[in-house]
Amino acid sequence: MTEPRTLGELLDAIEPGDNTVDISLGEILDKIGGRSFAPVILVPALLMISPLSAIPGMPTLSGLLIILITLQWVFARNHMWLPGVLLRRRVAASKVSRAASWLRKPTGWVDRHSHRRLRVLTTPPLTLVPKLSILLIASSWPILELLPMVTSIGAFAVALLAFGMMTRDGAYLAAGYAAIGLVAGLIIWLTGLA
Repeated sequence: MTEPRTLGELLDAIEPGDNTVDISLGEILDKIGGRSFAPVILVPALLMISPLSAIPGMPTLSGLLIILITLQWVFARNHMWLPGVLLRRRVAASKVSRAASWLRKPTGWVDRHSHRRLRVLTTPPLTLVPKLSILLIASSWPILELLPMVTSIGAFAVALLAFGMMTRDGAYLAAGYAAIGLVAGLIIWLTGLA
């Protein structure tokens, strides 16, 4: 499988077949490709933006998955490795289909407005900044799962960063950095640390 170049192609890849009852993470990764770090990070990030984020434990599981993948991306592994327990984890196909359907319209808009801009943000050594930002955000999800919608906002920032890296569009990386500022401000406000 070639690496998805758009969000529409990514949603097509994760969409379960008509007669599928449930789908495993391993099956989704097989469809996307084992070297496609940014698109693989996008899958749980996009699902966390959808109503699936309300399922107890989903933010924690998604955060751990994103951390594991991003660490391998930071250290420039050639192929992704995930533990078998994660690869065998199954989700109802109907839930994945509903989440993908829910995301079609906004991702179509994003795809139409994606171009190679601000390329300096997508070239080394600056490519380390979004990777480390993704690690920082995802590592907060197990704790922030208790605060409603905060993990979805963080997932939006992760999705912007991963999409910017996938398409080499620095404008999406800049938007992701702005979303990180929003998340940080929201966390400070909600927890009363200010």
